[in-house]
Amino acid sequence: MNYNTKNYREQGAEKTVISGELVITDGGKFFFNEKELKPAEFQASSTASTVAGLVADLNDLITKLKAAGLMDSE
Repeated sequence: MNYNTKNYREQGAEKTVISGELVITDGGKFFFNEKELKPAEFQASSTASTVAGLVADLNDLITKLKAAGLMDSE
């Protein structure tokens, strides 16, 4: 009987392959380069009618991405 697993670590543990689902349950955390990644806060679609309003909406999105660990702060 043969069994091929969808999720495995390659020899030497340099690479982990996920072909199935990766489920992180309540209390679980996901890190990248020692920074926790989490869902970004909700950002409503822009309804800006001026460039200044659009810039404000974009800056709000950037702030939320940084807070979630999805964008470096510099």
